[in-house]
Amino acid sequence: MALAQQSSPHAHSARPTSRVMLWVILAALPGLLAQTLVFGWGNLINVVWCMALALASEALFLKLRHKPVGFFLRDNTAAVTGLLLGLALPQFTPWWVSGIAVIAAIIVAKQLYGGLGSNPFNPAMVGYALVLISFPVAMTTNWAEASTLWSGAPGLGETLAKIFSGTQVAVDGWTMATPLDEYKHKIATHTAEEVLVHPTFGGFVARGWEWVNIAFLAGGLLLVLMKIITWHIPVAFLAGIVAMSLLFGTNADQYAPLQLHLLAGGTMLGAFFIATDPVSAATSHQGKLIYGAGIGILVYLIRTWGNYPDAVAFAVLLMNFAVPFIDHYTPPRTYGHHKARRGVPGRSGG
Repeated sequence: MALAQQSSPHAHSARPTSRVMLWVILAALPGLLAQTLVFGWGNLINVVWCMALALASEALFLKLRHKPVGFFLRDNTAAVTGLLLGLALPQFTPWWVSGIAVIAAIIVAKQLYGGLGSNPFNPAMVGYALVLISFPVAMTTNWAEASTLWSGAPGLGETLAKIFSGTQVAVDGWTMATPLDEYKHKIATHTAEEVLVHPTFGGFVARGWEWVNIAFLAGGLLLVLMKIITWHIPVAFLAGIVAMSLLFGTNADQYAPLQLHLLAGGTMLGAFFIATDPVSAATSHQGKLIYGAGIGILVYLIRTWGNYPDAVAFAVLLMNFAVPFIDHYTPPRTYGHHKARRGVPGRSGG
């Protein structure tokens, strides 16, 4: 009798992978709701489209590999990849751009490496980074203006028409630069006080974006409380941003203030839902702290001195490269031993 074989992780748990991924989807719903209320229907449409395409792409490739389609689709990992891309992409991203991101994530970054447990890089961030580099116009000019569903946001039909028309050109009155992008480009010639009166920032921190980040923070804390993820990566991620901001960014007339780094862009989505990917992240608690802090530091460096206003995707992928090194030098303590074995086997000091 042929048995279905599945690669790592093999840890025995009361929660199978499918249930863990389902909790991730449920925890992301407050953030999706906030995005929909603040920025209109774009992210909701992207999520539905990306999840459907992710499932279809995985099913097709599993069929080509002669793998049991239903068995692997039921782990919900493809659905989570589609969800993360739908949440992260600009609201008016053309359907074919998001489609390329999904196909690259599922087929190139996941299935070509052997499927779940074998991929060294976060699949969603591979897809996102690919389209950000390849289609910069579509990925930087299609962010929706913060206008609630009941006060001027484009309707469902208008948003569907914009996304599925396939054009990269932004629509005046529907789109604007993200707060991080706006601040980065305006602070070179204006004071912080002058920049922050721009409508992009509203009356709080980053018009609309603060509520989205708070919603993802609430969902992320639920995952920690449910022990779906541990606190190490999110806390280290945010601590890295805070430390770099306090070290280099105390002058708001030169660099974006700390509250903008924390409550604008994809900070909370990245900290709790993206960086915590169990396959491509570090494994030990100490390793997770190093891994998360590295992402936070890289996010700040790229946002401040790089060419991209947000940097979660690049920071996560760069730290994915470092995971084997981190895991080698931060192994967990072997059961029955007081200290973890470190260094090169067979070498002794002296």
